[in-house]
Amino acid sequence: MPSQAALRWFASFTPQPIAVSWRERLRACLGALLGIAATGASMHWLLGPQAQVPFLIAPMGASAVLLFAVPASPLAQPWSFVGGNLVAATLGVLSATWIDNPVLAAAVALAAAVGVMFALRCIHPPSGAVALTAVLGGPAIHALGLRFVIEPVALQSVALLMSAIVYHTITGHRYPHVSRPAAQSTPGIAGVTRADLEAIVRERGELLDVASDDLESLVHEAQLLAYARSFRELTCAGIMSRDAVSVTSETSAAAAWRLLERHRIKALPVIDRTRRVVGIVTRTDFVGRTAFGLRGPRGKRWAIWRSTGERYRVEDLMTPNVRTVDPDLPVAELIPVFAHYGHHHIPVVDGARRLIGMITQSDLIGGLHRQTQTRQLRTA
Repeated sequence: MPSQAALRWFASFTPQPIAVSWRERLRACLGALLGIAATGASMHWLLGPQAQVPFLIAPMGASAVLLFAVPASPLAQPWSFVGGNLVAATLGVLSATWIDNPVLAAAVALAAAVGVMFALRCIHPPSGAVALTAVLGGPAIHALGLRFVIEPVALQSVALLMSAIVYHTITGHRYPHVSRPAAQSTPGIAGVTRADLEAIVRERGELLDVASDDLESLVHEAQLLAYARSFRELTCAGIMSRDAVSVTSETSAAAAWRLLERHRIKALPVIDRTRRVVGIVTRTDFVGRTAFGLRGPRGKRWAIWRSTGERYRVEDLMTPNVRTVDPDLPVAELIPVFAHYGHHHIPVVDGARRLIGMITQSDLIGGLHRQTQTRQLRTA
């Protein structure tokens, strides 16, 4: 009979549950299908049916898993993907050329590729298979020589990368996962900053498959959720700004921009004649529209084209499907809306969807901070 210790040891290998929705899993599957199909088709089109170069090499399948299933991973970013593949292909070809023993050549190529990928910050696990393919791919691969780096590795890497970028853009995913500026410590919450997290990672001395800004965001959101859990009685009505500046759909775009500038705010709820919320317009909606008086480089202002700016209406720019909340909604339920769905400004409406206030991330954090101070005074 196996001992309890042995059973516990075997049980420790049980994988953790994957917290990914079925919709996201299907999105990843479809992306991998389209990405590999597009890569193979593009190679067939570029090189022609008589080409001696393989239209697809096996490592691209492993790369597709990263690019479409875990696009937030640092290992799946463009530089890691393309840079790692080019490094591995080059070192694999050189090792195969200089070392006669294929096993030794494969080992040297892989070790060298890992070292150079670390040095160039382009770690990409499937690139190890690229190095082995260059050494063990057979006479057809060996005949290509350094051409193997360009055809097929570089061409297929670029084709698969472009497919991933297009697919993620169409499906509303953030890719490439560009690093965002470090957030400041939030008042009233344990001030864990990105610098703190990076210091801990450096101390551990190993590569973690998560970007610093994502790790910081997760910690920050977890702090907010834990913090709000003890304030269930705090509702949206208690933290919202009641003097919300709004516009109608018939308001000119130029006038809406002037309101944003004058009140130093980032969004305007759009209401009808009965004050029902029918949309929202933000500063982002004005990007690239110089006719409304956007500030240019170094604080300069472009001329307002009154003849065209006044012709545009808010209804031409606004987002009609706006997320709203009830004033009695507990703040603890509001936090995921800000944390997971990219909202920064949420109108507060009554039962008839009439505007009664506005909540921003600053309102949320400020309300929690004030509630903390009140509790501390009560218990002092």
